[in-house]
Amino acid sequence: MDQNLTTVANVKEWIGITSSTDDTLIQRLSLAISQTIQSWLNRQLKSQAYTETRNGNGNNSMMFADYPVTEVTGVKVNGKPILPCPDFQSPGYRFNGTSITLIGYIFNQGVQNVELSYKAGFATVPLDIEQAVIELVALRYKERDRIGQQSKNMANGETVTYMIKDFPDDVLSLLKNYKKVIPL
Repeated sequence: MDQNLTTVANVKEWIGITSSTDDTLIQRLSLAISQTIQSWLNRQLKSQAYTETRNGNGNNSMMFADYPVTEVTGVKVNGKPILPCPDFQSPGYRFNGTSITLIGYIFNQGVQNVELSYKAGFATVPLDIEQAVIELVALRYKERDRIGQQSKNMANGETVTYMIKDFPDDVLSLLKNYKKVIPL
């Protein structure tokens, strides 16, 4: 599955490039930055299928490991399938973007006795995340000629200092909104 969070065209538009000379480089930078961001977030952002095998907790609800959940395709407790709840009174399961609730059942305590199959992630990359990727690609693209430099003395006596961070503060602030911080 393509985990690139933006397109070459969007990066080129932001930078103001019209030629295709550096398309391969921009594509590689974009994919590397997309992977770095998703690794830092501890989650994949694009919608995909997941199957989790979990320990039963003795309760009737459980958080999904990934989110936002858009579809549940299967729930099993102790090997027994549980069907979706057709209404609010019948036994089965209901879910929202982050958790699943059993009605008339519980996630029996046990080791690796719960199986959840679902689809989670964003159908389209959130615009703020895509813009962060675009800006990071542009930054890395433009700083190719000064890799490893922290500052530069100019002929007129001025000194130029370069940012040496994984993510600029504004990007880091935005990414924190999407970070998965609670391991399951």
